[in-house]
Amino acid sequence: MNEASPLLPGAPIIADGRPARILVVDDQPLNIVAIHQLFDGEHEMFMATGGEQALAFCRATPPDLVLLDVVMPEPGGLAVCRALAADAATRNIPVIFVTGVDDPDGEAACWDAGGVDFITKPLNVRTVRNRVRVHLTLKRQADLLRQLAWLDGLTGIPNRRHFDDRLDAEWRRCARLGSPLSVVAIDIDHFKLFNDTYGHQAGDEVLRSVAQAASACVSRPGDVLARTGGEEFICLLPHAQREGATAVAERIRQAVGALEIPHTGSDIGRVTVSLGVASVHPDQADTSADLLRAADRALYRAKADGRDRVAQS
Repeated sequence: MNEASPLLPGAPIIADGRPARILVVDDQPLNIVAIHQLFDGEHEMFMATGGEQALAFCRATPPDLVLLDVVMPEPGGLAVCRALAADAATRNIPVIFVTGVDDPDGEAACWDAGGVDFITKPLNVRTVRNRVRVHLTLKRQADLLRQLAWLDGLTGIPNRRHFDDRLDAEWRRCARLGSPLSVVAIDIDHFKLFNDTYGHQAGDEVLRSVAQAASACVSRPGDVLARTGGEEFICLLPHAQREGATAVAERIRQAVGALEIPHTGSDIGRVTVSLGVASVHPDQADTSADLLRAADRALYRAKADGRDRVAQS
């Protein structure tokens, strides 16, 4: 088998309404079938018969839980778990080891590798079902807490903490794939003057409206629009060249202008944004901090040149 395969979709239990995804990893298909039968019709089940296959699946489509056999051809279960824990994109996936080893040293190895629990063979049906239920519940609660911690309370879009986390993950992913990575720095023009003229409540409405308009222009999987503070926003655009990122920035500029929000303190007479675009191939000598500084420099140039425009680094 070349890739992880879906077995059967089931009833949704995850907070966003989709089915829970469970990946069963075992080099013995009969063991996979036995576990699948325990959750038939409840969850969306996937299977992998090798460690590399499991890692590739987790990176492409992170499951909500992995049931992982310990003893497999290299890389074995312990190595797979350590690799998941070392990758920011997969470190929050809980791993329950399925093991025929029933001794303190074997259990310690599972804990040390990063497993959240283990189940011994032969399988006890009630134990398997209860431990899966408990860890899916914990995963759902953890995801909700992370979501709350990563969202800007005013606009509902990701905050700086979320952006920094995604920037780190996408920087390494693009470096691995040899892909470009672009960012767009965004600033609402004369926002302090808008607050002084119309009041902070109106200013909050502007922030929400700008966030909504910009979000509609950032729609590819993996793209992120975040509010980084005050009237400042930033877009993360993995696998986008400078030209593509500039096109996204121009769409955002036009979308905000189309809101036609009056702003008497602006020479243009309405709320506008200035934007700075920067791109890099992460396999080069630059760092993610260099990329952000380049976007900021481009943003400052857009403001210096008259605002309501896009500038490139």
